[in-house]
Amino acid sequence: MSVQKINSPERPLAPMYSHAVKIPGLIFCSGQTPVDSTGNVAQCLSNLTDVLNAAGSSWDKVVKVNIYLKSMGDFAAMNEALPDPKPARTCIQAGGLPHDVDVEIEAIAAV
Repeated sequence: MSVQKINSPERPLAPMYSHAVKIPGLIFCSGQTPVDSTGNVAQCLSNLTDVLNAAGSSWDKVVKVNIYLKSMGDFAAMNEALPDPKPARTCIQAGGLPHDVDVEIEAIAAV
């Protein structure tokens, strides 16, 4: 099976991991966060869109997302920001996220 590491030219390079890994039929996107602690779900989704595009996919092919919220007080806002079509989803409150951001979203998409 071929395994391809993907890094979006639209996103800063992450030396510790790839933005995504592509295998035949599927793309696994690393968690995306806003640029700072004042960012939001829309920024995460924009980042994911950049990664999906670099991997040859798009939001309408996302089959599963895992969403990590600093506070479940942001749950309603996250639901409003998540675009259609809505994929399968897990959403949990995380005790701590990198750089003290409020949200991190990872995705699995079809090619």
